[in-house]
Amino acid sequence: MKNPVRIAVLNSHPIQYFAPLYAYLNKDPAIDVTALYCSDVSLRGGVDQGFQKPVAWDVDLLDGYPHKFLGKKAGARTPRGFWSLICPEVWSEIRSGRYDALVLHGYQYAAYVLAFLAAKNRGLPVFMRSETHLGLNRSGWKRLVRDVVLSIAYRFVDGFLAIGSANRDYYRSLGIADHRIHLVPYAVDNDRFAAGSRMSDEQRAGIRARFGLPPDRPVVLYASKLTPRKHPDDVVRAMSILVDRGQRASLLVVGTGVLESRLRQLVSDLGLLHAAFAGFVNQSELPAVMAAADVLVLPSDNEPWGLVVNEAMCAGLPIIVSEDVGCAPDLVRDGVNGYVVAVGDVDAMASALNRALGDDARRHEMGQNSRDAISKWGFAQCRVGLLSALGSARMHR
Repeated sequence: MKNPVRIAVLNSHPIQYFAPLYAYLNKDPAIDVTALYCSDVSLRGGVDQGFQKPVAWDVDLLDGYPHKFLGKKAGARTPRGFWSLICPEVWSEIRSGRYDALVLHGYQYAAYVLAFLAAKNRGLPVFMRSETHLGLNRSGWKRLVRDVVLSIAYRFVDGFLAIGSANRDYYRSLGIADHRIHLVPYAVDNDRFAAGSRMSDEQRAGIRARFGLPPDRPVVLYASKLTPRKHPDDVVRAMSILVDRGQRASLLVVGTGVLESRLRQLVSDLGLLHAAFAGFVNQSELPAVMAAADVLVLPSDNEPWGLVVNEAMCAGLPIIVSEDVGCAPDLVRDGVNGYVVAVGDVDAMASALNRALGDDARRHEMGQNSRDAISKWGFAQCRVGLLSALGSARMHR
């Protein structure tokens, strides 16, 4: 390409997972990505409803790529429901002539719908990237209405950027042809997490000591919001079963949320002596905390993806997830780098933990398998998928 394809990506606000991807993509001379933001809430530290506290990420969310906050109200808008982000400025921005294509992350805000209409009005190709998959729980009539509406709207979408296998299968269920679906995997900054998790045994022991955990017991890590959908209580109960079976292990809970006080009480009631609550851990510290652990558990239901799994794999951890976690088909190979269990099956989770922790050599092998797998699921694959989508849209338009 003589000139780069100028791509506008519309997001509600700067997102810690997407910002480094945009910086990476802009290193390719064939791509010029500009992020358009409706709100600056992640910079000013708005309250995250899941964490139940104000959150301002401590990594640079604006470095390495062009970006624009849309309108003077960007400093006051807070993403909540559909109408929380109307953002009329998006219309003129998309139609300004500065872009050759538009990438949308879903359709959950009015501004996204407006951007879609503006792009079609301008004659720009539109690419959709969303988290939806068939395993997510939706009421029957809502799913029916949504799927009918989307089946019509998606006829005007030029390409679909699937984040993984489950997302791809959802598009297929709506009748989207395979040549319109391109893998742009949900990924994190693998290099940053891998580098930040390299540490000596002494450094690992120091992090464990910081949280009051003994250095000689393997650490089970839960790192997510403490909300009912994530089922952190199942991890606590599984740990109790594990300890009762004679496994010497510790539990580290990273995150905050509405269930925190209940979880602390449950730990006390079950008599778990080696359990620590780290609270909210920001992005710059998270790789080291993960490196101090030995296995990650994410037992969520109705989970679109679970990027914490990507992060933990970069740190070389075996992974135990529920079958409802969207990344499971792509990232967790049962018995190879982790285990997949049924949602709510605490006994199965305890058994999986026992297998992962019972053999040091096997656990290290599974951790290396995690590293090997995630090395092929990163920003480089996103670039390939995006270029494929751009080329395909040109051929089929």
